[in-house]
Amino acid sequence: RPGQPSQALAEGWGRALVFVYGLFAVAATGRSAVQLGLEPERAPLAYSLSLVAAVLYLVATTCLLLGGATGWRVAGIAVTIELLGVLSVGALSYLATDLFPDRTVWSHFGQGYGFLPLVLPFAGLAWLRHTSPERA
Repeated sequence: RPGQPSQALAEGWGRALVFVYGLFAVAATGRSAVQLGLEPERAPLAYSLSLVAAVLYLVATTCLLLGGATGWRVAGIAVTIELLGVLSVGALSYLATDLFPDRTVWSHFGQGYGFLPLVLPFAGLAWLRHTSPERA
């Protein structure tokens, strides 16, 4: 159908993305909640940005599962913001180390998570491009 993704977003490689995004949503939410709950004054910017990452991972997971034209568009926006976030926070964590005394999901380009936070938005954007409604 015109305007619909060319393939269900949670099929094929999309299943792997849903799993990884879901895993990161849980991990980033848990870690940022603990950090903000126990020592919010230690690194408020870093911990808050980690919570933003968690929300973006949750939005991407949900949109990939729901699919459809709206899901595709919102996932694209979330993954693009995610990419900008990991690149910005990754660079900032090297330039302003005092703002990032602890590891967070995006600090040092996701080094504490095996650099998967850096790779994930590229994989997400590639999948969204592959399933683009224009390809239908």
